[in-house]
Amino acid sequence: MNAPARSQDELKTLVGLAALDYVQPGDWVGVGTGSTVNKFIDALASRKHEIRGAVSSSLASTQRMQSLGIPVVDIGEVESLPVYIDGADEIDPQGHMVKGGGAALTREKIVAALAKRFVCIVDESKWVQTLGAFPLPVEVIPMAVPRLIRDFAAMGGVATLRRTAQGEPLVTDNGQWILDVRSLQIHQPLAFEDQVSQWPGVVTVGVFAHQKAQVCLMATSDGVRTLQF
Repeated sequence: MNAPARSQDELKTLVGLAALDYVQPGDWVGVGTGSTVNKFIDALASRKHEIRGAVSSSLASTQRMQSLGIPVVDIGEVESLPVYIDGADEIDPQGHMVKGGGAALTREKIVAALAKRFVCIVDESKWVQTLGAFPLPVEVIPMAVPRLIRDFAAMGGVATLRRTAQGEPLVTDNGQWILDVRSLQIHQPLAFEDQVSQWPGVVTVGVFAHQKAQVCLMATSDGVRTLQF
């Protein structure tokens, strides 16, 4: 008799626990943002007295860790991180990712740049052959929005401003706005990231090709699968 299928929440819990294997006693750990990372944070609380502290990529993750007694330090207090653990909206067979569904892409990219190893934790629904199925988040300076919408349209993308439930523009932790770009197929993530990053008004594009994953822990119905890149 087959085991019952796990819910997406159960898969996230499974992979959050598996990520603990990459946290060594006495180390700093970089912590990302999102619902899957929240499961890792909950698991990390069981080992909070073993680590030196955590560097957080968002106010939301900081608040969750502090509520669980996990020590959080400012990024300026560390020169490097042994590991950064974060989720992704998409990940491809080379370890390139689309991130930013939680609107923390800029700080995530900053923390990831300090890490010797990026461990991506996802469920199998996030695995794609080509990036672009998930709307691409781009953090932007508000005054640049109309022109950036036209720039994305010129490459075949449909960019819309992310809004709150009240209809107001969503404001990031950095005080900027988010464009979500649909109808793209990103066949060359490194070149795409370089190109869009140079557009005036773009703060951060949610393609993580320069800060790609070295390890992906993917929760499947059969358990956690480990992929190396």
